[in-house]
Amino acid sequence: MNDATTSEAKMTIGLDLGDRHIQMCVLSADGEVIEESRLVCRPAALHARFLAASPTRVVIEAGTHSPWVSRLLAEIGHEVIVANPRKLRLIYENDSKSDRVDAEYLARVGRLDPALLSPLAHREASTQADLAVIRSRDALVKMRAGLVNHVRGSVKAAGGRISKCSTDTFPKTAADKLPAELAPALAPVLDTIAHLTEQIRAYDRQIERLCEEKYPETKALVQLKGVGELTALAYVLTIEDPARFPKARSVGSYLGLRPRQAQSGAADPQLRITKAGDDMLRRLLVGSAHYILGPFGPDTDLRRWGLSIAAGGSKAAKKRAVVAVARKLSVLLLRLWVTGEVYEPLRNAARDGEMVSA
Repeated sequence: MNDATTSEAKMTIGLDLGDRHIQMCVLSADGEVIEESRLVCRPAALHARFLAASPTRVVIEAGTHSPWVSRLLAEIGHEVIVANPRKLRLIYENDSKSDRVDAEYLARVGRLDPALLSPLAHREASTQADLAVIRSRDALVKMRAGLVNHVRGSVKAAGGRISKCSTDTFPKTAADKLPAELAPALAPVLDTIAHLTEQIRAYDRQIERLCEEKYPETKALVQLKGVGELTALAYVLTIEDPARFPKARSVGSYLGLRPRQAQSGAADPQLRITKAGDDMLRRLLVGSAHYILGPFGPDTDLRRWGLSIAAGGSKAAKKRAVVAVARKLSVLLLRLWVTGEVYEPLRNAARDGEMVSA
């Protein structure tokens, strides 16, 4: 390798990814800015710029375009570091923020100590495509809920009321309760709700097929009452590789279910959870925790443990119990995935010598 190639290999490149353009900053081995330029945010432009370059460290920030950009650059042969945006206060708190400055900061931090960026690993393209099925379903569910609330609110404002019913039967139930003066405005909305319900059911069938045909490991997760195929598939696709967690307990922090910490001297206040990681999976796990602690939840070690936390009876205690059960559930799911063992709902109770009913 000649001196020019060696020098090029020691360069660090920061890319600030915008929706239309990519701002680029190239640092030499000595930390000098040797190039500042802008590329069109398209695969062809990025490929043409980096294909002929020697393997170089490239630093980008996680965002909308970072998955395909990181895959493209890695396939060409570059070292790609995807920075965690939560850790980039150096950029967000800068008084002179711009795309050019952001690109330079990414390059400088990546050159000195990439660990400061808390690098992320993007999932494979096929996994991302399957996860899009769940996210699309989630988007339709939110849209349907918003329309249902709109209809209920409009009818209440006119002096009427729609009785409680499932979301699936809502269009039919609401149609009989619509005031005559609101029917022209709300009937099309009810049709849309019915259509959204059909689409959501189609996604549910697609999720069932994915679990059965492509992700059989989800069978180990749905052993727990309260964890359905939707939650199990979202968990498997989000985690992707269970080996990424040397300690199973780390998965709770990864999903943002760990309380924040602000300990200083004798002060150690109790704070809310970090809410880092995937928001959708965290909501699904919290939903499963509500079922486990609810009136229909079966008797399990996890339920008993959660109820002991909520024993105080206060609203805050119950909220802490739900979050704690969701966090412990995430750890339990990882263990079942890795070991493939049969889930024993009252394993701890049996070990402690309690009488367990069949």
